[in-house]
Amino acid sequence: MESEQLYHRGYCRNSYNSITSASSDEELLDGAGVIMDFHTTEDDNLLDGDAASPGSNYNMSNGGGAPSSSTHLLDFLEEPIPGVGTYDDFHTIDWVREKCKDRERHRKINSKKKESAWEFTKSLYDAWSGWLVVTLTGLASGALAGLIDIAADWMNDLKEGVCLSALWFNHEQCCWTSNETTFAERDKCPQWKSWAELILGQAEGPGSYIMNYFMYIYWALSFAFLAVCLVKVFAPYACGSGIPEIKTILSGFIIRGYLGKWTLMIKTITLVLAVASGLSLGKEGPLVHVACCCGNIFSYLFPKYSKNEAKKREVLSAASAAGVSVAFGAPIGGVLFSLEEVSYYFPLKTLWRSFFAALVAAFVLRSINPFGNSRLVLFYVEYHTPWYLFELIPFILLGVFGGLWGAFFIRANIAWCRRQRSLSSGKYPVLEVILVAAITAVVAFPNPYTRQNTSELIKELFTDCGPLETSQLCQYRSQMTGSDAGPGVYSAMWQLCLALIFKIIMTIFTFGLKVPSGLFIPSMAIGAIAGRIVGIAMEQLAYYHHDWFFFKEWCEVGADCITPGLYAMVGAAACLGGVTRMTVSLVVIVFELTGGLEYIVPLMAAVMTSKWVGDAFGREGIYEAHIRLNGYPFLDAKEEFTHTTLAREVMRPRRSDPPLAVLTQDDMTVEELQATINETSYNGFPVIVSKESQRLVGFALRRDITIAIENARRKQEGILPNSRVYFTQHAPTLPADSPRPLKLRSILDMSPFTVTDHTPMEIVVDIFRKLGLRQCLVTHNGRLLGIITKKDILRHMAQMANQDPESIMFN
Repeated sequence: MESEQLYHRGYCRNSYNSITSASSDEELLDGAGVIMDFHTTEDDNLLDGDAASPGSNYNMSNGGGAPSSSTHLLDFLEEPIPGVGTYDDFHTIDWVREKCKDRERHRKINSKKKESAWEFTKSLYDAWSGWLVVTLTGLASGALAGLIDIAADWMNDLKEGVCLSALWFNHEQCCWTSNETTFAERDKCPQWKSWAELILGQAEGPGSYIMNYFMYIYWALSFAFLAVCLVKVFAPYACGSGIPEIKTILSGFIIRGYLGKWTLMIKTITLVLAVASGLSLGKEGPLVHVACCCGNIFSYLFPKYSKNEAKKREVLSAASAAGVSVAFGAPIGGVLFSLEEVSYYFPLKTLWRSFFAALVAAFVLRSINPFGNSRLVLFYVEYHTPWYLFELIPFILLGVFGGLWGAFFIRANIAWCRRQRSLSSGKYPVLEVILVAAITAVVAFPNPYTRQNTSELIKELFTDCGPLETSQLCQYRSQMTGSDAGPGVYSAMWQLCLALIFKIIMTIFTFGLKVPSGLFIPSMAIGAIAGRIVGIAMEQLAYYHHDWFFFKEWCEVGADCITPGLYAMVGAAACLGGVTRMTVSLVVIVFELTGGLEYIVPLMAAVMTSKWVGDAFGREGIYEAHIRLNGYPFLDAKEEFTHTTLAREVMRPRRSDPPLAVLTQDDMTVEELQATINETSYNGFPVIVSKESQRLVGFALRRDITIAIENARRKQEGILPNSRVYFTQHAPTLPADSPRPLKLRSILDMSPFTVTDHTPMEIVVDIFRKLGLRQCLVTHNGRLLGIITKKDILRHMAQMANQDPESIMFN
């Protein structure tokens, strides 16, 4: 059964002697009258068996004990068997074996580099391949991000009208060269025509409003329909944010095609369509997925990464940093995001390469200049008013709001996604997306703050009011004693309150649709709206009650002491922190957005408060919640295991289970071995000396056994169903008329990780996290008792947390 699948840890054959020594279970054992030395030599082939091979010191006896040089075993010219050591889809990699393989590869390259100039050149290429692949990843990520930004802005404005002078210009670009615009109405120019002007010939009146309303809904539905159809037909993996799956992949899980070229192409196209449709989603999260697709594709150009899953994940960690770098224009924040949020294994050299990839990506995006403001993001702002100590109180209150919003959103969204899978509507993703897009467009159009692009909304909320601003939020009546809010500000406050409610509701139902959907921008928009409302309230409180003692100390009469845009920025960080539970990386990202060191303390206070409040309702963020919803085998390093169970209480088999499926080292036939494989669905089998002794020899992976047998039958004659299979160094004594035996010692993991049955599970969980194990065997006085897999641990942790243990679906 899939729920009981076992895992294979494996080891790099040629470096076994360099990484391990014989334990009590690996000494010279006497099995069936044959003395077997379990130590291997550097000359063992991947599927060895040459009776006269150097280093094996092997003689095979056919009953009478006479040596026979003609009855050599399998010898495949010392070439690895294709497929051995690889992984199936939806399985976990073996970090220990992959790192071992890389050390052996590096050792061979170093030993040959002095032989010739060509070998020296190859060693240089190998050493620089890591920097080359992250450079290519950064270049591609920056170029694609610029393309997505430009296309999304153009298509978003297409819902409202078109530029007649140049169809490829968006609204702002269309009016740049116009000489007929005024300062107050600089977004209106003759070159830009609304759909009502084009169709009805009039720009004002009820008819034009209805026509613009209809065209807005038409384009929104068209973009959403096209996006969901492309995802459904060509690349189902292109939906969603992608960050939960990337976190799982970086932890060692295999999802074939998730980072492939089709996913990259479709995600790039549909991300533009989804953002332009007006759905309550962002492009920042999916940009991390796009960057990781680039890293995965470029890694196949370099054998160092294409043939090693652990090394490939180092490239993906750097790619995720590049994705955040171009999403927010925050290279340092991208590196910290990769380190804090997504990466499972992050050595120091990956930190350097992540920084370089983020730098290259940001440089390319800056060269493209997609927003025309010489900035990497649309909502870059700078504040010039200092903050005061008393303002920490509203900042902390915004942090409380962010934590409450994050906890509410996670629970509501997970409940909706779980219910969605059980409802019939979940079987019709196209209809579901069209329905949500229609509701969003119908409700969003009347309110200018929900009609506009979410990034433009955040920009307007972040912006500090000045003489050049024409927004309703800046319509103040300037007085000698300060700025009194005018009717435009109060009207904007009501519209923002309605926009806040709308964004909260629609974001819950949008995240999880079968279109590319990020969560960063909607969460920041909700926090920015709440923060701007609080900021305006504080500003007016200081205006009308400037003689209060906490205002009198630092707010002079006639001075603008409060910056509402700063409150919007703090609220955005608090809400995003409440949803994702990010801390350090989030503060740095927002700091890089604003360019002001002065506001780090308010940001830190709000983000930490939001995390504490959110953790009071549940410690997992939205990405961890979706990982658990999908049943991915992810051991979160942040989650603590505090229970007092022992290994024997978690291991399989349990008392009610059938005995553990094992292989013996030298008394099974090919037919019996294949019967064991066919009758079970386990991914690996412990190998023991005999069923009587239960002494552990090693661990063999199901996939490797199957491939080795197929290759033996294809390349070597005489392998019959009754051929003896043995995992020892020397063949057992066989009758003279016996068919040729099959030696599978070289696919055997001779050093499987073992624990005793009295080992606390707290230690076992820590070992799985830090070593990246897939399974460990449980022994008692050297005798095999059972096995603990990563899936068993996750199920046990879910059971201890009063959750459904059957929710862990994959290996």
